[in-house]
Amino acid sequence: MTDKHLSSQFENELHLVSAQLTTLGRQVDDQVLQAINALSHFNAEGARQVLAAEADVNTLEAAIDQEITSIIARRQPTARDLRLLMAISKASGILERVGNEAAKMSHKVLKLIQRAARRVVPPQELNVLSRLTTGLLRDALDAFARQDLEAALAVMKENQLMVKEIETLVHQLVSRMMQAPHTISICVELIALTKSHELIMDHTRHIAELVVYVVQGTDVHHIPAAQLEELAG
Repeated sequence: MTDKHLSSQFENELHLVSAQLTTLGRQVDDQVLQAINALSHFNAEGARQVLAAEADVNTLEAAIDQEITSIIARRQPTARDLRLLMAISKASGILERVGNEAAKMSHKVLKLIQRAARRVVPPQELNVLSRLTTGLLRDALDAFARQDLEAALAVMKENQLMVKEIETLVHQLVSRMMQAPHTISICVELIALTKSHELIMDHTRHIAELVVYVVQGTDVHHIPAAQLEELAG
């Protein structure tokens, strides 16, 4: 950030709440990876740990929101500082929803484990998908922390490619159901897990969009992908 703040204390408060957002991002990142790792190793305890961590995510998200409300009330920031605080608040809510999605995934993993579905679970595909998904989430959070417009736009473009990868995996699972009807109920759970990644990708894009909002003051949530190039100009 290049804007000068009214006081060093205000700047420290901004850094603190930004650091809290980074911590929240790491927590939900770990949740998503641990949920799929639990499926890969048929580790029910690992899935339950993800569910237990949901309370910590919710607590931190609430703390961030409370701190932002306090800063705005006391400092009455203007222009970009206010946009940044609003963006942090929105990003915090987005990450909380990613954590909720990880919890939903863990519930599905526990169902699959209970059904002893090891023979039909494609852990390799889901593992790769999880690493790519969380990797892009980290890229989005890094772009947000640095307020890097180019990096945010790169995340948004990569997001479009990832959605295609998710669609491919869903098609593979549908084909498996058609070829082996006895796997239908299990494959339905696997498709739901895959679609959870798609929702997380949507959340990741929204975080990247917030960078554009802070830097340029422009809401790009409904701008077609073809127009993204113009934003960097």
